[in-house]
Amino acid sequence: QVHLVESGGGLVQAGGSLRLSCEASGIIFSINAFSWFRQAPGYHRQWVATITNGEKTNYADSVKGRFTISRDNAKKTVYLQMNSLKPEDTAVYYCNTANMYWGQGTQVTVSS
Repeated sequence: QVHLVESGGGLVQAGGSLRLSCEASGIIFSINAFSWFRQAPGYHRQWVATITNGEKTNYADSVKGRFTISRDNAKKTVYLQMNSLKPEDTAVYYCNTANMYWGQGTQVTVSS
């Protein structure tokens, strides 16, 4: 059974940084791509970033240059380093793999 567990969210002031983690189990981690999505209240879930098994990365325009996705295959963990945070980054952040498995989410709140 596949489990994705996110952590690292919290409350931060605008301009600050957070690093989210997504630990995976029940899956052959090294061969899978992983993505981060986010959902703010009243909005649809929005794609944020993806990292392939070959460590190719892609980002939504809204986070490009501020967020960095990375992975550690030995730890079966995907990270999202978020810098220069803005109030509009406030959302629940979710980890996803295989376009079907989701974690429970971690709340990120950025105060102005």
